[in-house]
Amino acid sequence: MKLSRFFPVVAASAGVLALSACGGGGTTNAASSSTPSSSVSPTATTTVTTATSTPATTSAPAEPPAAQPADNGLCKSGDVKLSLGQGDAGAGSVYRPLLITNSSGKPCTIQGFPGVSYVAGADGHQVGKDAFREGTKGNAVKLNPGQTAAADIQFVNVRNFDPGTCQPTAVKGLRIYLPQETASNFVPSEGTGCASTKIPGNQLAVKTVHPA
Repeated sequence: MKLSRFFPVVAASAGVLALSACGGGGTTNAASSSTPSSSVSPTATTTVTTATSTPATTSAPAEPPAAQPADNGLCKSGDVKLSLGQGDAGAGSVYRPLLITNSSGKPCTIQGFPGVSYVAGADGHQVGKDAFREGTKGNAVKLNPGQTAAADIQFVNVRNFDPGTCQPTAVKGLRIYLPQETASNFVPSEGTGCASTKIPGNQLAVKTVHPA
């Protein structure tokens, strides 16, 4: 009789323990499922904030526009019209003035020796040496619109040179560089020049610019 009373108590105790074990298991699962939720949220927020803030801190400032070169007031190739004036002959040479007229709408200044050489062919290739610069550099000449300056050029008669040394070549005219200018002008003047650079003398000579 004592045993029959003990077994129901034990069974009841086992049931209570079983329910306690099931209840403990349910609480553990809830805690573990909530852990990823709390750890992922801050990471996602940090990632979004970093992505949106990066362009503002890495964008480069706009570069300022390039400065334009200052106008130095010198006559440029596009500011003038060139021509050859009437000349004089003497001692195997012809002397003619190179006329430089300001054809622009603003004043410009010119000083020194023009660069002068013969050119030939469709490609305008140079024939012989550049003109020899004779004398000293003169004063600056200011040209208002329409005004003219001049530089005297000596054209040597190349027939006076030995043909084998001179290598006479038909030329179409002159290539002219104004003083301190890198662009050239062409002045038509058909004639004959020495293609050789070894002639005993100069086939062209030029003096400094002066008022016309």
